[in-house]
Amino acid sequence: MQQPDKLHVTLLFLLKDDEVLLAMKKRGFGAGLYNGVGGKLDPGETIEQAAVRECQEEVTVTPRNIQKVAELNFVFAESKPPQPDMYVTTFIATEWDGEPTETEEMSPKWFKLAEIPYEDMWEDDPYWLPQVLGGKKVIGDFSFNAQNKLLRHEVQTVHEF
Repeated sequence: MQQPDKLHVTLLFLLKDDEVLLAMKKRGFGAGLYNGVGGKLDPGETIEQAAVRECQEEVTVTPRNIQKVAELNFVFAESKPPQPDMYVTTFIATEWDGEPTETEEMSPKWFKLAEIPYEDMWEDDPYWLPQVLGGKKVIGDFSFNAQNKLLRHEVQTVHEF
């Protein structure tokens, strides 16, 4: 599903019991919104290595046994400032070392699965995140306008990647 003209990034969610760790982005693209942790690959890194490193950098936790749960394509039409289209590989971890801690980039907080603050997240999240938190695997395509408002979405459940 990955497209070579898109920026390949990671996204990772920590799960414990009936809670998910979300982090408020404090700066840059997506500032002011809750999300999982993640980011761009460094040269020579696998997507799994990048997911672990980004989690370490953003909330000081080292996830173990990460599981791929989604492949998501994002198109940002005419965003200001310009934003590259993204291909996001999404993971979940139920085991990790360390305790989530605030950093310069992210402020982590645990939420009950029934109380996820979708109103403070990207508009696409309600269309796919409940499915992956419920144990499904999905692929999705999302398009946003210049103001980062969701224009269109398509999400499909898959059995394997």
